[in-house]
Amino acid sequence: MVTFRDREYRCPVELTISLIGGKWKAILLWELSKETIRFNEITRRFPEATRKMLSQQLREMEQDGLILRTKYAQIPPKVEYSLTDLGKSFMPVIFSMNQWGMNYVSESNT
Repeated sequence: MVTFRDREYRCPVELTISLIGGKWKAILLWELSKETIRFNEITRRFPEATRKMLSQQLREMEQDGLILRTKYAQIPPKVEYSLTDLGKSFMPVIFSMNQWGMNYVSESNT
């Protein structure tokens, strides 16, 4: 058992999945591993996702310490997202998921 924020998880894997388990979270982390991205650019890269869903999942990852939201006091408003050190520490897992997916595709097509 693992306890985190007053919630018990059966194992660390369950906790990890709860942190990145949203439909867009892992893909957002993948995109943020490449560069800092403004919110409007995120919405362009994910046209099938609603702005509300992206905002919610970004907010959750910010609360969990995986990403940093930087808001600039200007008109029009400017908001950028980037990985925190904790988010960067998760990237080997994301890269492994990428490699596994590529291997799965190549093996399934043979």
